Amino acid sequence: MAKLGIINYAKESYQELMQKVSWPTWPELQSSAIVVSIASLLIALVVYLMDKSFETLLEAFYRLF
Repeated sequence: MAKLGIINYAKESYQELMQKVSWPTWPELQSSAIVVSIASLLIALVVYLMDKSFETLLEAFYRLF
């Protein structure tokens, strides 16, 4: 009985993927990839700058003691 449920689930999932899901076009995927890449680089840059500023701040603080 459980085997039929799994087969039915797989068939329905495949049918939904082929008929109900709207897949992005190649240009949409490219533009999304560019946006994600730029956002990732900006976030990495912000984290790097925060790390360096805290490093400098803590080094200056520890030199006082």
